[in-house]
Amino acid sequence: MNELRTTNHELRTLRILDCGLADYRKVLEQQHQLWEERRQGKIPDTVLIVEHQPVITLGARQSANKLLVSREELAKRGIDVADIRRGGGTTAHNPGQLVFYPILNLQQLGLGISEYIRELEIIGAELLEKLGVHSTTRKGFPGLWVAKNRQSRKIASIGVRVSKGITYHGMAINISNDLSIFDFLVPCGLDGIEMTSVLKETSKEQSMAEVKKNMRTLLCEHLGKTEDR
Repeated sequence: MNELRTTNHELRTLRILDCGLADYRKVLEQQHQLWEERRQGKIPDTVLIVEHQPVITLGARQSANKLLVSREELAKRGIDVADIRRGGGTTAHNPGQLVFYPILNLQQLGLGISEYIRELEIIGAELLEKLGVHSTTRKGFPGLWVAKNRQSRKIASIGVRVSKGITYHGMAINISNDLSIFDFLVPCGLDGIEMTSVLKETSKEQSMAEVKKNMRTLLCEHLGKTEDR
């Protein structure tokens, strides 16, 4: 079992915004705007919480971007494809998956990039524990995994970018989303990976409102004190 480190930033202000179910490209544009405002010190650290319409995103590492069908075929199925500049390779988002995008000043948080990614993993793991799923990390492969019957399935993915000390992009956790979207890609460019979700692991439906409430609590505990929600 991995040891989970926690941090205490009680005096920090953290703004958490719930974007509901939103188009990926619109939220990406919002992240860029918030990144610039955070860089200029106009806003406090901010986290966007969102579910996305079906989309497959391609990361900055080209060798890890592997689609199994054409973009034209995906478009026919109502799945957008977006080329972006975050770390990692191909991944997918759709309703029922909880995504959060922190726009943070890492220097003020006292975190390096590796420590920051570990912090995201801790937040995700604690959320999953609350939902009845025990997850672990794998060295060299950011994200969270569920081990069962000697098989390891991925339940959460991380792809971040840090520019001028400010973070954007973030983490996606499969709660009750349709996992068949991952059949059209090689997740993170790693062959043979099986994706899973809280629903698949527990056979229990989750209230996304409650999941988001738990996420807000964890974000406040690990990254700051909330200003508004």
